[in-house]
Amino acid sequence: MTTSPKKALIFGISGQDGGFLARLLLDKGYIVHGTSRDAESGRFSSLSALGILDQVTVHSTALNDFRSVLQTITRVEPNEIYNLSGQSSVGLSFQQPVETLESIASATLTVLEVLRFLGAPCRFYNAGSSECFGNTDGTAADETSPFQPRSPYAVAKSTAFWEVANYRDSYGLYACSGILFNHESPLRPSRFVTRKIAAAAARIARDGHGEVTLGDLSVRRDWGWAPEYVEAMWAMLQQPEPEDFVIATGEANPLQDFVSTAFASQGLDWRAHVKVDPAFFRPSELRCGFGDASKAKQKLGWTARTRMHQIAERMTAAECARLDNMPLTEWLARC
Repeated sequence: MTTSPKKALIFGISGQDGGFLARLLLDKGYIVHGTSRDAESGRFSSLSALGILDQVTVHSTALNDFRSVLQTITRVEPNEIYNLSGQSSVGLSFQQPVETLESIASATLTVLEVLRFLGAPCRFYNAGSSECFGNTDGTAADETSPFQPRSPYAVAKSTAFWEVANYRDSYGLYACSGILFNHESPLRPSRFVTRKIAAAAARIARDGHGEVTLGDLSVRRDWGWAPEYVEAMWAMLQQPEPEDFVIATGEANPLQDFVSTAFASQGLDWRAHVKVDPAFFRPSELRCGFGDASKAKQKLGWTARTRMHQIAERMTAAECARLDNMPLTEWLARC
């Protein structure tokens, strides 16, 4: 007898994580569906960059619309749902707090309500965020650490986390959250500081001159490699019982070190090309954040393999490839 392949539905498939997760699931033999608010006009640049756009079925779905979500889930009948949707920029959340809350917390609640209404047997993964912890004060955050959100984005992610926990406990849904610390790749949008730094280093190395303006370089973050982090997402939904997991490298590095590494990879001294402007500082800054992924190692067999210096070098190399007009598909095939 043959077993039908599993079907996965990825809400928010157009982003960095959606692209890498779709590639992983396709490699595992899944039939992959994804959503966008308007699939007909969606660019799906991440899927295109990974060379898998024609292998994914996309649907127009508004996650704040119960009927829209109900129709999509009923049509697809997925075994697994991954909720990666929502406004993803911490900085932008200070300018668009209502949109951020609605696109993350309200959207997650809608999906949970649809699953409860249908009694669907599928498993649900929710993209949490390390931003929920706020400053970890020199201590690695784990699954027992309290939430102290310091941005509208973090407030929204905290709300969604507790929604998932509540529906799991109250209605018996197989629903869990991955509390992921920062994870990067060349598929990051250009507004993200890591991509901005890598692009500047590549451009200045090519032109022989130039500057880039950044915010506070003393903040410390736990940076991982995005293709590895989607492996943890998948592993969470393969467990006998749903549990939440922190996913992190366990290392906190200053943003200045990321800058230094990216520029040094191109033979440049960052101090000659970087300006700091307080206008880029956030109203409420997270000074230091890093995580303890011991539970993920023990139960999922997952550990981070790539560290910050490698990430900075890889992202800068990818920006150089872009400047050389190398198809990103070719470069990403090596990742």
